[in-house]
Amino acid sequence: MEKTNTIDPDRELAYFRFALIAPVIQGTFNDASVAAYCRRVTSMPITRPDGTVFPYKAGTLEKWITLYRFGGMEELMPRARSDKGTTKTLSDECINEIYKIKEKYPRLDAVQIHTRLVQDGFIPAVVSPRAVQRFIKRSGLKHPAASGPLKDRKAFEEPFFGAMWQADTSYFPYVPDEKGKKQRTYLLAAVDDHSRLIVGARLFFEDNALNFQKVFKDAVATYGIPNKLYVDHGSPYENSQLSFICGSIGTVLIHAPVRDGAAKAKCERMFGVLKQRWLHGLDTGQIRSIDEFNRELAEAVRKHNLTVNSSTGQTAMDRFLATRGQIRIPKSEEWLDECFMNRIVRKVRNDATLSLQNTQFDAPMQFIRQTVEVRFLPDRLSEAYIFDGGKRFPLKLTDKQANSRVKREDWPTVDYSKGAAESV
Repeated sequence: MEKTNTIDPDRELAYFRFALIAPVIQGTFNDASVAAYCRRVTSMPITRPDGTVFPYKAGTLEKWITLYRFGGMEELMPRARSDKGTTKTLSDECINEIYKIKEKYPRLDAVQIHTRLVQDGFIPAVVSPRAVQRFIKRSGLKHPAASGPLKDRKAFEEPFFGAMWQADTSYFPYVPDEKGKKQRTYLLAAVDDHSRLIVGARLFFEDNALNFQKVFKDAVATYGIPNKLYVDHGSPYENSQLSFICGSIGTVLIHAPVRDGAAKAKCERMFGVLKQRWLHGLDTGQIRSIDEFNRELAEAVRKHNLTVNSSTGQTAMDRFLATRGQIRIPKSEEWLDECFMNRIVRKVRNDATLSLQNTQFDAPMQFIRQTVEVRFLPDRLSEAYIFDGGKRFPLKLTDKQANSRVKREDWPTVDYSKGAAESV
């Protein structure tokens, strides 16, 4: 399984820029004009993703607005740097270890954690403690005692459907996989904050980023684009791919405080109601496959959305129908597919192949030994392609036996260098 929880600094910066201009893109700002909004937002220095504080100008935000409307999230990406391609300071394994240390020893500070990471070989001694400190600050991992023992909570509700969706994962019972072996299942779901409508729900054998993207994409295709998506820091929800997807469709991605499940109360409540009304009365021992389990879930979700909610006094469907007028509809199916494309970097091997999601693909031969950007939808891997120079170069699943019968000088049949690629 590919790792999708890597935080790409360039994409993180692009999403930071989008978050600042999102009220203009969504049409939700209350200022007299766009220029007035930009002046207000930049009246004080702004903290950037790396923890530095910078005094932006109103004209900078106006420029980002123009760039986004012209070319989407791609235009908010920083230009190529001289150090592009170098190894990140903190590896994925190092970041995972920081989370584990903070979970077990929440009072350890950045210097103490840095010492442990060096001693255990996760980072070389030349890495500054400041790098660890910045990551801890940016990820909200500071010890909670710094902000007091109690959290000030207020009951809240968004004013209309689509203003905010909450999403989370819940552990569900074991069912047989394709080989008949029982596996733990995970319910990945999203609920609308205003209506309490379950907009997306699906059971998987793995709780990962790719599976949540499937749920989120289906929800957007069915119910429209939410203004905000409220999630926790789990790997399905905190990764550069999801940030880029949200920015591409115009959704602000918000992460709840670390180890604060109560912050997503409506989602937690929804899980509890589903289990009480449906799951606890279901004989899961008779479920023969995850597909069957998902069919049972779909019926339970339908009934849930048509049942009167004790908090609102209405059904979720009625509240959805009453306030759905402000939801933004995807431009087209093709546009939505493009927005949800995962983007990863791969190096094409000497045999003109590359690996994607543990699957080997043949690439056009002109890309041999080159580092390329591959784009794909998690549920349509066979349609993956290399994106280069504004054009698409399709990949094909490797068939070693078929390749053994093809003369190298005759392959590929299509000459990609002469316009066979699809322009985008």
